Formats: sequence, structure tokens, C-alpha cells
Amino acid sequence: MDLAVAIIVTVVTAATPLLIAAIGELVVERSGVLNLGVEGMMVIGAVVAFATAQTTGDPYIGILGGIAAGAFLSLLFAVLTLTLVTNQVATGLALTLLGLGMSGAIGEGYVGIPGIKLQAIEIPLLSDIPFFGDILFKQDIIVYLSFALVAGVTWFLFRTRAGLTLRSVGDSQNSAHTLGIGVIRIRYLAVLFGGACAGLAGAQLSLAYTPQWVENMTAGRGWIALALVVFASWRPLRVIVGAYLFGAVTIGQLHAQALGFGIPSQFLSALPYLATMIVLVIISRDRRLTLVNTPASLGQPFVPDR
Repeated sequence: MDLAVAIIVTVVTAATPLLIAAIGELVVERSGVLNLGVEGMMVIGAVVAFATAQTTGDPYIGILGGIAAGAFLSLLFAVLTLTLVTNQVATGLALTLLGLGMSGAIGEGYVGIPGIKLQAIEIPLLSDIPFFGDILFKQDIIVYLSFALVAGVTWFLFRTRAGLTLRSVGDSQNSAHTLGIGVIRIRYLAVLFGGACAGLAGAQLSLAYTPQWVENMTAGRGWIALALVVFASWRPLRVIVGAYLFGAVTIGQLHAQALGFGIPSQFLSALPYLATMIVLVIISRDRRLTLVNTPASLGQPFVPDR
């Protein structure tokens, strides 16, 4: 029983950065913007969160630093793609490269330094429940925030006028503009939210998952988060399923290596990314489902009439 709890808790920790980054990118894409720079924003959030926590001695201030770093990088993306109307795909890829390079430079002096671990918050009484108490009610604040984000985004997108407006911008930018909706303003806000979520996801990696700084520690999680948005068909609740599925695959391959299965470790390490490709291939076969849920204006540049 203790081993099962330990494994599930580890899966929750591994899935949390994927869930947060994916839910942020889902909002961005719902507004009609495709930001491929999630990996870069996550890694810059991770190093800034770690450095801030080391400097201040407070991991919670480190979280705020990671969020701010991710939002700053997303603002740069927004200026380039929404104001200067650069290509969103090329700019997103450049943002990832920029984030990886900047994080290496910022984190050079922090390699090998023990981190300040974000401690779990035990909810009184509920944390004492056998089995479920350890899994659900003895987690760090970022895990709780991840569930709050999913609930909040679901409510915002499908239960509020502002969410309807954002979805209308993603589905038909020209029609939204004709109705007097500020397409660029809404997309700026969506991109900033996505960047803040990516920065928070990065902070979780360097403060909770593995409290240390290692160059390129995101290890492709930003790309998996992008795939999760497609996997979820742009639906927030489905992101949870995808994130925990990929989190389980990640942790499963680590346990398989530890148990000494006669499978090359390189193949086991590649399993999360192989699973990502298999899922995307399966989803792409159902073109009706993909077309129904994909924002019609996704990735399309918009220049308002002057």
C-alpha cells in the first residue's frame, strides 16, 4: 500500500507541470494564437524560480519569479506576432531557442547547488484519510493550483461572457472584429496568461519535482504540453486525463529501469515522447473531431482595419 501511494504521489508531481503548461497553452490557442515557445518559457521560469528562491530563501517568492519570467517571454512573443505580425510558428520556435539559451546563461552559477524544496501543505483531517489523504491532501501548493486552474479555465471558457468572447475571437477573428471586439487586446491577455502558466510549470520543476537547477531540465515537457492540447481537443477537463497519462508513462519508465527490465534504457527514456506521437497519430485519424474543436482562426495573423 505504501509503495502504491508513493508511486501515485510521484505521478501527480510529474504530471503537474504538464497540466499547468497545457492549460495555459489551451487558452492561448482558444484565442487563435499558436505559441510553440512553451518549452522556452518553461525553462526560463524554472531557472528564474530557482535563482529567486536561492536569493531570497523563500520558494514562494521563487514561484512568483518563475511566473513573471514566463509572462515576460510571452510578452515578447505577443509583441512580435500580434503587433509586428511575424510568423507565429517561426517566432515560437525562436522563443524556445531564446529561452534555452538564456536559461543556460542565467543558471550557470547555480548548477550543483542544492535547491530549496517547496514543502507539502497538509490539509487538517483530510490528510489523515488512509490512502487518499497522502495522495490528495498532502501536496505542495502548485499541485492544488493546477486543479484550481483547470476548474477556473473551464468555468471561464464555457460559463462567462468573457470566455465566450475569447472563443469567438479564436473561431472567427474577422467577425469578432466586425462586432467591435478588441481581437488584439484579448489575444495579448491570453498569451500573457499562457506564459505565466508555463513559468509556473517551470517553477514546479525546479522547486518541487527536482529541487535543483540542471540545464535543459524541462527535457521536452513543453512540447508534450503542446501535444496535450491537441490530445484534449481543446477541452480543459480532458487535459487532466492526458497530463496524468503522460505523467504515469514518465514515472513508469523510471521504475522499469530501476527494476532492471531487459529493455534498453534509451528506449524506456523515449517512451513518453513515443507515446505522444502515437496519441497524435490516433487523434489525427478522426478528422471530424479535430475539425469540430480546433479554433478556426488558429495561427492566422490578424491586422485590424485602419
